[in-house]
Amino acid sequence: MRKFSLAKLVTLLLWAASPQTTLADERPNVLLILGDDMGFADIGPFGSEIETPTLDALASEGLKFTNFRATPVCSVSRSEILTGANNIQVGLAAFDYAVYPDAAGKPGYEGYLTDNAVTIAQLLQDAGYNTYTTGKWHSGHPTRNTGRGPNAWGFDRSYGIYVGGSNHWNQEVMLPDSKDPETAEAIKNGQIPKISQEEFHEDDKLVTRPEGVYSNNLYTSKMIEFLKEGQETGKPFFAYMAFTTAHFPIQAPNDLIDKYYDMYLKLGYEGLREQRYASLIKHGVISQSANYHDGKADNSDNLVVPWSSLSEDQQKYQARIMATYAAMIDSQDQHIQKLFDYLESVDELDNTLVVYLTDNGPEGTDFRGKLSNPLLSKWVEANYDQSLEAIGSEQALWQIGTTWANASTGVLTFWKAYVSEGGVRVPFMIKPPAGYEFPNAGQSTNAVASIKDVPMTILDYAGVEAEGKRYEAPNKVKPTGVSMRGFLEGKKDHVRTEDQWVAFELFGNTYVVKGNHKAVRIRTGMFGSGEWHLYDIVADPGETTPLEDKFPDKLEELKAIYQSYADEMGIIQVAEDWNPWTVVGK
Repeated sequence: MRKFSLAKLVTLLLWAASPQTTLADERPNVLLILGDDMGFADIGPFGSEIETPTLDALASEGLKFTNFRATPVCSVSRSEILTGANNIQVGLAAFDYAVYPDAAGKPGYEGYLTDNAVTIAQLLQDAGYNTYTTGKWHSGHPTRNTGRGPNAWGFDRSYGIYVGGSNHWNQEVMLPDSKDPETAEAIKNGQIPKISQEEFHEDDKLVTRPEGVYSNNLYTSKMIEFLKEGQETGKPFFAYMAFTTAHFPIQAPNDLIDKYYDMYLKLGYEGLREQRYASLIKHGVISQSANYHDGKADNSDNLVVPWSSLSEDQQKYQARIMATYAAMIDSQDQHIQKLFDYLESVDELDNTLVVYLTDNGPEGTDFRGKLSNPLLSKWVEANYDQSLEAIGSEQALWQIGTTWANASTGVLTFWKAYVSEGGVRVPFMIKPPAGYEFPNAGQSTNAVASIKDVPMTILDYAGVEAEGKRYEAPNKVKPTGVSMRGFLEGKKDHVRTEDQWVAFELFGNTYVVKGNHKAVRIRTGMFGSGEWHLYDIVADPGETTPLEDKFPDKLEELKAIYQSYADEMGIIQVAEDWNPWTVVGK
C-alpha cells in the first residue's frame, strides 16, 4: 500500500475541497545520483571490498542492472542522461578536454549541450517539479561562451563546477587550464603554469567555495539546503546529485584512507582484480562461467604493470593512492546516507524514485608512459607535494593510473575513454517510490539497458510526456532512450528489444550492442588492434573470447548497423594513429 505523510494527506484533503489544486503534488520525487569515474566493481553490491552500506541497502530494495552501459567519458554521459538523445545530436560527439582536430567546430562536436537539446529538468520544471542540481555540471561553460549552465537548462537551483573536476578540498583547478590567459601565456613561453582557481557557481553566478570542506560534504549540504527551501511549496522535486568522487585528484579524509591502506598493500594490483572477480561471481553480477583474465587486450600489454615490478617504496605509494580512491567512494556512500536521512526526516524518502549510477569506468590516465600528458605531469611535479604522507590531502594531486583502473573492474577490459566494457559498463540501481512494486526487487538482472533509458524512465514515473511541447520547435532533437518501467514492474521481459540496438563512437572507437552481442573496434592509436571483434557480453563480460570467426554474419550485421548510424549522424572519421592524451590542456 502506498504510504503518505501527514502533510500529503492534508494536501489530498485540500485537493478534494478546491478545484484549483491538482494532484501534481502526489507524483513521486526523483533523486538521481551520479558517481564520477568509478569502476564496475567499485561498490559493495557489485563485489567491492569498499564499504558502501547505503548502496548495499539500496540494492536490496531496488533492482541491480549488471549489463548497463553509459558512455566512456563524463560530459558525453551527461548529455545522454539529461536528454535521452544520442550524444552527437546534442553537441557531445567530442569530449571537451580532447577534441580531434578535424572534428573541431563541426555540427555535433561542440563539446557542450547545444540549443537543439531538451533536458528532463526542463520537462519536469514545466510540469511543476522543483528542480535542483549540485556538484559537477560539465555540460557547458557560459563564462567561456561554450554553452549554458544548469539554470538555463531547467534547474531552479544549482551549485558546483562547470568543468570536469577540481581539488576536493579547495577552489584550485585539477589541471592547467589553457583557457585561462595567464596559464595560456605561460604555456606559450615554455613555462610551467601556476595553480589557478576554479570557477564555482550558485545559480549560474560566480561564488567563492569554502576552504577545507570536502567535496562530498559540500555538494550534499547544498542539496539538502535546496530541498529544505523547496519543502514549503509542496511540490515534488527532481534532485540531480552529481558527485565529483572518485574523479581525480585522488583526495579524501585521512581516517578513511588509513582504513584501507594495509589491505591494498597486501593485495596489490593482481590480488585486487582476482578478489573482485570472485566477488562479482559471488554477488551474482557475472555468471560463474565468465572467463577470468588479467584485463590486457590487443596490444595494450605495456599499459599494465605487475605489482612485483614495483619497489617497496613504490608499492607503499600505490597502496595509499588506491586507499584514497576507496576512501572517496566510502565517503560518497556516507553522504548519500545523509541525504536519505534528511528525506526520511521530512517523510519524503518513501515517495522518492532513487536512481544510482556512475558516468563511466575508472580513470586510466597516469603520470607515466603513453597514457600521460607531459604538461600535466610537469605541472603536478612543480606545484604539489609528492611525499607518501601527503597523498589524499589538498597539497597532493594523484590519479589511480592504468593498473589500479584495470584492477578495479574485476573482470572487464580497459577503462575510462574506451568503448570496451571497462570504459562503458557501470553499476546501475533503481528503487521504486511508494505505491509501485518491482517484483524482482533485491535481485540482479543482465537485461541490456543504456544511460539514455534513465531519463525516459524518470519521466514515465513522473507522469510527464517524454516528447512534450518543447519538442514542437523544428530543431529540437527527440530522445532515442526507452522507458524501463514495463521491465521494472514485471510487465516486460526486456528493456530493449534486439531491434532497439545502441551504437556509439568516441575518439574514433566504436561499438554496437544488439541483444547479447557487441561488435567493437578500438584504433591502434589507442592501443587496440584496429579490427572489429564480436563478443557475447552476457556470457563473456570481459570480452575475452572473440566470436567473429564463429559468427561472421552476425559481425557483418552489426558493422552494417554502425555504418548506417555513422552516416546518419555525420560522424567524423579519426586517424588511426591519433592519441587523445597528447592534446589535453592545449
